[in-house]
Amino acid sequence: MFSRSVIATARRAVVAQGFKPVVARRAFSASIVARGGGHSHHHEPEVTGPGSLKPLSEIKVASDLVGPGAEPGTVPTDLEQATGLERLEILGKMEGIDVFNMKPLDASRLGTMEDPIIAISAGEEHYVGCTGFPADSHVTMWLTLSRSRPIERCTECGNVIKMEYIGAEDAHSDAPEDPKTMADFVKKEYWYN
Repeated sequence: MFSRSVIATARRAVVAQGFKPVVARRAFSASIVARGGGHSHHHEPEVTGPGSLKPLSEIKVASDLVGPGAEPGTVPTDLEQATGLERLEILGKMEGIDVFNMKPLDASRLGTMEDPIIAISAGEEHYVGCTGFPADSHVTMWLTLSRSRPIERCTECGNVIKMEYIGAEDAHSDAPEDPKTMADFVKKEYWYN
């Protein structure tokens, strides 16, 4: 009973004082622009060379992949803000070049040992998802292709996929040995090499 009377008294006290909810008079995003006014002691460094828009063919070093940034008080676009690989991808798309080769693999035919489906890779390993032939005839089976084992066969549909390595060649081979699997115990005459 006491708690009800305290709450009622508190409500009456707030109403009696003329309590009004505080509402922001402008959006918070506009506050920074309105506050700026040129009175800041913080000076932004001028971005020259690296931030200029270069065509994809002129990009040679990592500093070429730094965007110019946005004008003070504005929201940057993806092109102004992006750096590194993201900027490389955006510049490539602007010129119509698929920098990361994101096209799906050929699913119009079944890959065979004599005519496998080619997956281009710049890395040591490449993961490929097979959905069967015809396409989407089974759940995605993930196959691991590597430089030491560039050909894999899907266990569901028999589709054969081969990795074509286009990356830099290494002079050294200090990599650890792959872990043993049941495939390592298959007789040599049954191998697909």
